[in-house]
Amino acid sequence: MKVRHGFELPKELEPELRRAVRLEWTTLGFMVSIVTVIYLAMGGSQAMKAAWIEDLLSFIPPVAFLISTRYRDRAPNADFPYGYHRSVSIAFLAGAVALALFGGFILIDSVMTLAHREHPSIGTTVVFGRTIWAGWLMVAALGYSMIPPLILGRLKLGPARALHDKTLKADADMNKADWLTGGAGIVGIVGVGLGFWWADAVAAGVISLDIVKDGFQNVKRVVQDLMDRSPTTVEGERSDIAERAREALLVLSWVQHAEVRLREEGHVFTGEAFVVPTCFDATDLPTRFDEARDRLHALDWRMHDIVLTIVEADELIGDESPETS
Repeated sequence: MKVRHGFELPKELEPELRRAVRLEWTTLGFMVSIVTVIYLAMGGSQAMKAAWIEDLLSFIPPVAFLISTRYRDRAPNADFPYGYHRSVSIAFLAGAVALALFGGFILIDSVMTLAHREHPSIGTTVVFGRTIWAGWLMVAALGYSMIPPLILGRLKLGPARALHDKTLKADADMNKADWLTGGAGIVGIVGVGLGFWWADAVAAGVISLDIVKDGFQNVKRVVQDLMDRSPTTVEGERSDIAERAREALLVLSWVQHAEVRLREEGHVFTGEAFVVPTCFDATDLPTRFDEARDRLHALDWRMHDIVLTIVEADELIGDESPETS
């Protein structure tokens, strides 16, 4: 079986990909140190446990991204004639599910703690020969855990948009959850120190609501992508690339009418273009099709594997205002 050539990332975007890979390796390095520090200072705090579990789940998105980068541009073959582009969507799904599961777990755990009126135990410890309240160590550990995700999460947004990589965007959302959880944990621990036993669980529960929202939004997006939804931006807004492709075809002198339908396969767009010609000349058809493909591919670097088909006018069905959610 013959298959078409694989996809290659534009040269001008290769620095962005290398930057994203460096950021993800940096994230893994910091996460190892954060998980270790949080574990050593955890004690019996609900918020500390929430932060530790979240930090463990935070390994999933960067690992998924790094694995997907090794497969995304592999050439098609007999077993996978459409290539490996959907490995990016699978990685995005892994990151989104991790975010949703973490938020749900912490929310349920916090509610159960409040229902059972479990009082967190934060005692004292000896540091350099001096006895101090263990909560100060917890606050210091959580403060450290907030700094790398806050910086790295913001740095990932640029490459995520440039590379149209939703896995990287999901990782940036996970980083946001990391530092928000750290801040909520500090509030909870200080509240316990002031005598409010419920502050620890409430802080963890409140922040889990935001994490659950982000997680389920990302799961919804990736499931829609796998169902061949029209292309969207990394933020989830509907892209106008199909309409732009249609307009590019209508500029051609030999095209009377056209419709385009596209779907996302990982970081690229694939689909079909249906064209009604002004007149049919089979001898000149290959040249005209090459001209049309060149126009479509020039619109966006993500345009890949677009099939052109000549149809009669009554076969076309225009856009019926699909949902934009």
